[in-house]
Formats: sequence, C-alpha cells, structure tokens
Amino acid sequence: MSDTKQCWIDVRGAGELKAALCQEAIHHGLDAIVAADQADLAGLPPTVTRVLMPPVGELDGEFGAADLVVVDPAVHGEPATLAGKFPGHRFGAFVEVTDPDSLAAACDSVRRDPCTVLSFRDPTNIPLEIVLAAAADAHGLIVNTVACVEDATVNLSVLEHGPGGVLLAPAAPGEAGRLKEAVGRRSPGLELVELTVTGISHVGTGERACVDTCTYLGKDEGILVGSRSKGMVLCVSETHPLPYMPTRPFRVNAGAIMSYTLADHEHTRYLSELRAGATVLAVGADGRTRTVTVGRVKIETRPLLSIDAVAESGEPVNVIVQDDWHVRILGPGGAVLNSTALKPGDRILGHLPRRERHVGYPIDELCHEQ
Repeated sequence: MSDTKQCWIDVRGAGELKAALCQEAIHHGLDAIVAADQADLAGLPPTVTRVLMPPVGELDGEFGAADLVVVDPAVHGEPATLAGKFPGHRFGAFVEVTDPDSLAAACDSVRRDPCTVLSFRDPTNIPLEIVLAAAADAHGLIVNTVACVEDATVNLSVLEHGPGGVLLAPAAPGEAGRLKEAVGRRSPGLELVELTVTGISHVGTGERACVDTCTYLGKDEGILVGSRSKGMVLCVSETHPLPYMPTRPFRVNAGAIMSYTLADHEHTRYLSELRAGATVLAVGADGRTRTVTVGRVKIETRPLLSIDAVAESGEPVNVIVQDDWHVRILGPGGAVLNSTALKPGDRILGHLPRRERHVGYPIDELCHEQ
C-alpha cells in the first residue's frame, strides 16, 4: 500500500457551494471530486479524478466525463460485472458498514475490487482495522469517508498505515485546503552536523527532564537538546541495555530543564514546558524525523554535566545533561557514546537551527546567548 494518501471531496450535497468547493479542490491539488450528477463533472480538468456515484436506479451506461464510477453492489451490481457490461469504464464499490454482514462485504470488496469507498456507521476504528487487515495483500485503493479533517488524521494512522485515501464532504470553503494540508503533512529530514567536543565539566546539581514518549524509539533515535537555541546535541533514547536496570525504549534522558528541544521542525520548547499530549521531534542519526507524542516528563534533581562542543562553522554548542554514565549521546554513524566518557576531540552529532527564537518561534533579531 502506498505511503502517499489521496484526498477526495464529496460535493453531492454541497448545493450552491458546489462550484466553489470544486475550484478549491483543484487549486489545492486534491486527487478526486465525487458527484452524483455527471453534469457536475463535465467542466473539471483531467488533473483531478472525476468520480461519479450514481443514485439508486438502473445504470444506463451514460457516465459522461467520469474517470471512475463507484456503485453500490447491492443496488447496481458488482464492479467486475459492470466493467464487462460497460467496457471502457472503471468501476469501484461503495460499502456502508453497519453490521457483520456489511463488514464481510467490505472485506470481500477490498480484496477484489480496484477501488472501494467505505463508510462506517459506528464511532469506532475496529471495523476499519478489520477491513485493512483483510486488504493486507491486495492492491486496490481503499478510500474511507470521514466527517472532519481531524478524523482524517486519525484514520490515516489506523493499523499504522491507514487506508489509501479519505473522502470528506466539506461544510464550507477552506476545508478542502485543510484536508490537503493534514493528509499531505510529512516530517522532512534535518541536516545533522558533526560537533567536536571541547570541554566537559561537572556543574553541581539541578533539575533534569526525562522525556517519556508514547512511541518505541529506535536505537539510533533520540531528541535534540541544547542550552542555546542555535545549537543542539542529539541525545539518544534509552533503547540500549544497562547493567542495573531494564531499557526504557520510549524515553530520552534529555537534559537540564531550561534546555531547548524541537517540538516540530519550526518550533522549539523548553524541556520544562513539555506536558502529556505535547509533541517532540524524534530524530535519527541519519537525519530522518518524526513527530511523536509526549506521555509524561519526569523532572528530578540530579548531578549535572556540562558538555561544550563546536561546529566546523565555529558555532559553539552546549548541552547540560544528568552527570551519569548511562546518559548517552549519538556520534557519527549512530555510535552510542556515554556522556561521562566524552573527552575533548570526540565527535558527536548535532543540529544548528541558525535562527533566533522568541516563545518557540523562529525570528530574525539580535539575540546573544552565552
């Protein structure tokens, strides 16, 4: 199943907003527009898939400019049968899941038909999970009907990969654009740089934060932490074995509470600001990223260690972490380095955001941090 998700809008009940919604969908590059009347598809460009969902009644073979005809198999007949009856036209199935029999019909359709549009009556993702599991080895497109943009983002993470697309009936102009933004949102990579350690010092006690996420983090994955907003160090997750305690694959022992981290690609947060339900950017040693949810932040008083480093550009970087051997930082190639074993000349991985920050937002102004 493709990682690229499709955005469809349904204008069957849009009334006088129909033309505006179609233009918005075309402007934002949505994948398909669904209509009940072939006349509504006639003026649409070929850059958008024109989907006809005909009303109840016998099909007469007049589908106009439709690229795809989605039928109710119980009313119109099976897509494969219709494809033979009306050659030159593509057919898909619409299945509304309301009970075990219709769920079984949906599972059959996604295994057999080139396109299945689904609608689920009940507010639970379990039937969708069952349908997606049934389609695991199939190649047809699955599009699920959603009530709002927020539901689309939830749908697309069901069983990790979700359906191939979502179908929304916009209630007002603007929703098509928000749907496209939400569905197309991806986490681009970050440029990581090698930093040279210049000094290590014990700096007394203070409060440090462990960031516990709701995600299994990889062995070469952690979060970026820094005392200054323009330079951060990649602190690794607790996925590596320790002699005296079990691993915590969801955790990063991140650093002193005043430290910056990246909540996403644009915004920084102080570690002290993170709360359950917030987000933080998980970063791999190769620069790949993903936004993960914070489950809790543990703040405790511990001895602290200050690590100074410098980038090849001359940018100074500092991070203050818990002064303990088990707190680890990533080096080039994903090497796992115990923080207390670092020494001047060692190489570690970091990131240079380059812009100043004000309440977490990147800005261009004079700001000197030392």
